[in-house]
Amino acid sequence: MSGEATKFRLEPVGFDQLLGWDADDPSALLPAMADCLDYLTTVKPYRPGQLGLTAQDLMPLLEKAAALPRADGDALRRLLETECQVFRVVRTDGKAGFVTAFYEPDIEVSDHPDDLYRFPFYRRPDDLIDLDDQSRPGNIDPSYVFGLKNDDGATYYPDRQAIDQGFLQGRGLEIAWAKSKVDVFFVHVQGAARLRYPDGRVGRITYAAKAGHPFSGIGGLLLKRGEIAAEAMSMQAIRAWLASHPDQVDDVLWHNRSYIFFREAEVGDLLRGPIAAAKVPLVAGRSLAVDRTIHTFGFPFFIHSQTLTSQDPPGLDSGKPFARLMLALDTGSAIVGPARGDIFTGSGDEAGNLAGAVRNDADFYILIPKQAAKRVESRFG
Repeated sequence: MSGEATKFRLEPVGFDQLLGWDADDPSALLPAMADCLDYLTTVKPYRPGQLGLTAQDLMPLLEKAAALPRADGDALRRLLETECQVFRVVRTDGKAGFVTAFYEPDIEVSDHPDDLYRFPFYRRPDDLIDLDDQSRPGNIDPSYVFGLKNDDGATYYPDRQAIDQGFLQGRGLEIAWAKSKVDVFFVHVQGAARLRYPDGRVGRITYAAKAGHPFSGIGGLLLKRGEIAAEAMSMQAIRAWLASHPDQVDDVLWHNRSYIFFREAEVGDLLRGPIAAAKVPLVAGRSLAVDRTIHTFGFPFFIHSQTLTSQDPPGLDSGKPFARLMLALDTGSAIVGPARGDIFTGSGDEAGNLAGAVRNDADFYILIPKQAAKRVESRFG
């Protein structure tokens, strides 16, 4: 399969061509690599993407990483330099790669509705079914992987507006209720949240499924309407606009027909990130959401962005171009394309402030174990 057919190609480069590689301390990834190894060994392999990279390609690298001291970033770099070939992911349309960021919000909720807590987080309904090329009816767009079960097999599932207007009411699917529909919407965008109850309990929810409709960013809508300037666009700017235009909130939120369903997740150590699509805890500043139709979870990426200068709390790494080794551990509806990524910034408000401002061009490099590199290069080089 040619790079042109897939709209990208892989260009082999040396580690000495990775700006910032030697200065990066990737030791925080060693526990995540061990978590991936444990999942692959005890549960099941990750599904390969278009590149054809498999868990079998990855596991020898993870096994060697597991033998390293947990705080030794230099040893991890040396291991990767020995075991991997670096490829730059090059879009054939000439456009740069692009990164945004996401976080795990803290949301005040109740386990019963009242005048204050009115907006639910829903579990996956039993009439939402998975679709693939064998089960998808001809009248449903091939991009849809979920649908509404009916007597004819399936049809489109109701969208955000229909669900907000009561399609799922009375079915007992509510996990908890929040105070703000805007908060609920942004948890849908992030894909996970920590739920804080009035009695002090803390829960966690994470992505379970979606209604199937494509993601349509409301930032783009507000930009097109001239409500927010491109240079001012951020999650914080969108929230501020919604707060000052309460009569237009529904119209804007319903522009994004995509709707996310959740499952309750193990709370675990609140100092660690949520368990996401790769079924291991995310690592703040080191976990990357990727397009899983192309890439395979668990593989290392090096991301360099000259314009993104900090993804740490103020004072740490400040002013330096973003240059980090990361692991592909998550995915998302808006993360589409070979050089498109979403950086996990952590949990809570400070992480949200970091995430909300990230919209940057970036160079994407994937590190592929040498025993698989020639195979992949022959198809995508």
